[in-house]
Amino acid sequence: MASTVLRSSPSLQTPTFLSPNPSSLSSKALQKPCFPPFHSPQTHKLTSIKSSSNSISTFFSPKNQHPDDEFVDYGDDKPREECGVVGIYGDSEASRLCYLALHALQHRGQEGAGIVTVNGDGVLQSITGVGLVSEVFSESKLDQLPGNSAIGHVRYSTAGASMLKNVQPFVAGYRYGSVGVAHNGNLVNYRSLRQMLEDNGSIFNTSSDTECVLHLIAISKARPFFLRIVDACEQLQGAYSMVFMTEDKLVAVRDPYGFRPLVMGRRSNGAVVFASETCALDLIEATYEREVYPGEVLVVDKDGVQSLCLIPHPEPKQCIFEHIYFSLPNSIVFGRSVYESRRTFGEILATESPVDCDVVIAVPDSGVVAALGYAEKAGVPFQQGLIRSHYVGRTFIEPSQKIRDFGVKLKLAPVRAVLEGKRVVVVDDSIVRGTTSSKIVRLIKEAGAKEVHMRIASPPIIGSCYYGVDTPSPEELISNRLDVEKIREYIGSDTLAFLNIDSLRRLLGAEAPNFCYACFSGQYPVEPTEPKVKSIGDFVDDGLTGGIDSINGGWVQGPRLKKAEKVVGLL
Repeated sequence: MASTVLRSSPSLQTPTFLSPNPSSLSSKALQKPCFPPFHSPQTHKLTSIKSSSNSISTFFSPKNQHPDDEFVDYGDDKPREECGVVGIYGDSEASRLCYLALHALQHRGQEGAGIVTVNGDGVLQSITGVGLVSEVFSESKLDQLPGNSAIGHVRYSTAGASMLKNVQPFVAGYRYGSVGVAHNGNLVNYRSLRQMLEDNGSIFNTSSDTECVLHLIAISKARPFFLRIVDACEQLQGAYSMVFMTEDKLVAVRDPYGFRPLVMGRRSNGAVVFASETCALDLIEATYEREVYPGEVLVVDKDGVQSLCLIPHPEPKQCIFEHIYFSLPNSIVFGRSVYESRRTFGEILATESPVDCDVVIAVPDSGVVAALGYAEKAGVPFQQGLIRSHYVGRTFIEPSQKIRDFGVKLKLAPVRAVLEGKRVVVVDDSIVRGTTSSKIVRLIKEAGAKEVHMRIASPPIIGSCYYGVDTPSPEELISNRLDVEKIREYIGSDTLAFLNIDSLRRLLGAEAPNFCYACFSGQYPVEPTEPKVKSIGDFVDDGLTGGIDSINGGWVQGPRLKKAEKVVGLL
């Protein structure tokens, strides 16, 4: 666990940043707030801040023919969201509220967590750690984080290895003071930005793409501070929903495409809250007001909330997988209920891909709501045919390879009374590699099911995500290699059907063009120009052993340097 304190002193500098060089900020960034046409620009005044009355102090590859050949555990075999962010301004218990909000966002990242606060002396204080929120923080740790403002982060690594130094929020000092940042998303031009900064003398402490943002802020000449953020973000490509903190301001920003969600709410005492999902607002009793719009910068200080346009934004491309898998069902994401979306996905499957069955079950937990929708539409009872264990840690001791499907059995237990002799429809949210699905089908059949029919509440995944989601390489995606019938044969089900992408678009109606479907279509709103690579050095630092092939996550190895290039680099 790490604890950091930085004082906001004009003379404070760190060796990790360049000395700022002259640059000018494009005037187009401040022409007008980028609200949708049906909104008018507003400035919200903060009410006086008082203590809250309800105080809370007290893989599938060409080499693998079948999962039986060897024991390979891919966890849940699902795409993983990179992280979740929280920002709070104007509450005397900001750190504790941030802690609770991070609990609500724990599903978005379980590898690390951190909180940064600023106290009355203008000191940015940081505590970060590896593990779950409850493992990183305690009452004594939160006592070390006083102040009326806080930002927080839960992390699942995409860019950067999983290690303490990469756990956010990051705090950095530069010549005008200090700044903290928490980032949800992924920059597709990270490598070129980092190379440019390093060529000019920047020294990096982490392997996270977020650190590039801090360097860009440090070298900007724009004033006041939030214009430095605008200046930096104009150089970023890809997905970013970020919250920044200085000694007197909280700043929230969302990329022009709006890939990742970010919402704003307000507590009864006037405190302003930003979070990745509305479920975090609900937990800390903050009222949801609206989304941070794509391309918008919101600045919160003692004068209230002000909105600025980062850059003129194109057509939004919000991540559809937030509604399929990532977000909690009780959240409102991109202005739509996640629960209602998933229930309707199930209804569409029942309408377009019906099958004679006796019972509908779900792969918990992400398939439950879609299964409810399927069962209701099909007129077939929904039952719990698979029971998920909530006590499985992130790691466990593997038994002999002779025990088939151990990883799945540890997490999911079939209910024989529900399944035996029945024709079963199994609803899941997605199929990635197909390894877990094949094991689930086998478990259900071993429990006595007469037939097993898989229904998937998303279209086939054929492309990797470059916008803040950890997905395998295209070669590992089973739908990128096999048609539906071949996939059915591989997983061993009697029938298999996916949600049709055209049906998905029809459901979204007029909003359909505002979503990103790159993982289903292979058409990317922001074309990835750099390979998805994890630095080998990061894994050496982590103490991991083995060759490049042992690195989990489907990362593509970058191009090797020619011998002449290596020699030149050493001169």
